[in-house]
Amino acid sequence: MGDWAGYLTLILAGTWVTIKLTVMGCAVALVVAFIAGLGRVSRHATLRWLSTGYIEFFRGTSIFVQLFWIYYVLPLIGVSMTPMQAGVMALGLNVGAYGAEVVRGAILAVPRDQYEACIATNLTRYQRMRHVILPQALPLMLPTFGNNAIELLKATSVVSLISLADMTFQAQVVRSQTGNTIVPFVTILILYFILSSLISFGMRYLERRASRGAEGVR
Repeated sequence: MGDWAGYLTLILAGTWVTIKLTVMGCAVALVVAFIAGLGRVSRHATLRWLSTGYIEFFRGTSIFVQLFWIYYVLPLIGVSMTPMQAGVMALGLNVGAYGAEVVRGAILAVPRDQYEACIATNLTRYQRMRHVILPQALPLMLPTFGNNAIELLKATSVVSLISLADMTFQAQVVRSQTGNTIVPFVTILILYFILSSLISFGMRYLERRASRGAEGVR
């Protein structure tokens, strides 16, 4: 029993690493999603091309390959990262590419008459986006952002490939030391479900808040 308590502590330590990866990865993904998403609807062709290139590249290649490039290949040109930094960067850039299309789609879904009203009141492009378009687009983004956050949580298991001790890595350690596969992997299955449920509940709360705020904009 004492041994299993120690093994559970290992897995819980890995859970903390997974949580940090998820939180920081989501932060990177959110920033990148808005930058690339707004770039996709920019008037400037160069920004549109750069944003499209980034989105298509990260959606069209494997996150495994992206992680290996960031951790093993970039140091060859002088850009070295810790396993945590490489994991956050790979997860954030990958999920951010999907989030960028969410941002673009939500902005384009705002009714055309809202844009026309902004022009009629002489609002600048920044003022239109900041005060009128984004407040209405945000509630449309949040459900898919929630799904993306859950996908990022589940994708954190890839960092075990670069020996970062997340939940999956620690479960593999416990399995190799005990010869028991069921207990460690059922444990992390439950933990993943709990974490994804917390994300779902949090996003539903934000959706309700954003929807109430958007009602005052219309």
